Amino acid sequence: MRTTDETDEWTSDLLPPGTQELSKDALTGGVANNVWRVALSDGREVVVKGGRSVPDGFFAQEAESLTALRDIGGLPTPRILHLGAKSLVLESLTSELPETAPFWEAAGRAVAALHEHTSERHGWHRDGVLGLLPQENAWDEDGHRFFAEHRIVRYLSEPLVEATFEAEELRALERLASRLPELVPAAPAVLVHGDLWRANIIADGAESPVFIDPAVYYGWAEIDVSMMYCTGRVPEAFFAAYHEVCPPVGEWQERMDLLNLRELLCMVAHFGADCGAPPRIRDVVSRLA
Repeated sequence: MRTTDETDEWTSDLLPPGTQELSKDALTGGVANNVWRVALSDGREVVVKGGRSVPDGFFAQEAESLTALRDIGGLPTPRILHLGAKSLVLESLTSELPETAPFWEAAGRAVAALHEHTSERHGWHRDGVLGLLPQENAWDEDGHRFFAEHRIVRYLSEPLVEATFEAEELRALERLASRLPELVPAAPAVLVHGDLWRANIIADGAESPVFIDPAVYYGWAEIDVSMMYCTGRVPEAFFAAYHEVCPPVGEWQERMDLLNLRELLCMVAHFGADCGAPPRIRDVVSRLA
C-alpha cells in the first residue's frame, strides 16, 4: 500500500507559527505520515510528524490519545508543542533504547499502572485510527463481542484481506471470533495504549521509557501485552515487572498469538499477502478455529 505521497514532503509550514528550521533529518515513521527531527532557530530540537494526505483530524486524534495516556493513565508521553491541521510537533527524545533491565522493568511497571484505569465498557468515545485505517471503538459491555466484532471480523471485508485469504479461511476466522468466550478468560476493560510494541517506546534524557503513537481505547489489558510479546525483541524483564503489578491469569503465553490477530490482520489490510502475517494467521486459525 502507498503510505505517503509527494504532498507529504517537508514544508516549513508544518512547524509552529513564528519558528524556522536550522536543519532537519528524516526519521523512520509509520505508515501514515513522515517524521523529521528538526533543529529550530530558537535553540529547541523537535520532532515533526506531517502528512497532507492523511485524513482530516488525524493528528488531533493522536494528540488526544497522547494526552489521555498521560493525564488519565499516568503513562509518560512526549510533550505536545504544536498541533496543526497537517502536523504534530513533539519534544525530541531518543529512539535508542537502553538495553538494561531497569529500563524495561520501568516500562513494564508503567504499562501495568496504565492498566489499573478501568471502564465499565470496552471502546472509546470516538472511533480512532490504526495505521491508515479506521479503528472501530463503539462502546460495548461485552469484551468478547467487542474484540470479535471490532478487532477481528472488522478486518475481514478489507480489500487486501479478502484478496489474501480464501473464502473458507475467512469463514474460519469468523468461527474463531465466535469461540473467544471459550478461549479468553473474561477480563475488565482497562485503558490500553492500543499499538504497543518496541518501536513505540522511546527514552528521555534520564533513560526512562516514554510511549508514542497510541491508538487508545478501553479494552483487555492483554491486548497490549500480546503485541509486546509477539512482535519480538522485548526482554523478559518487561513482562516480569508487569506481572508483579498485574498478575497473569492461567497460561497467559498461550493466548498471545490469538490476541495478536488484530495486529496481524491490520498488517494484511495495509500491505497485503507479502507482509509476512498470513502464515501466522493461518497457524492460529488451524490450531484454534
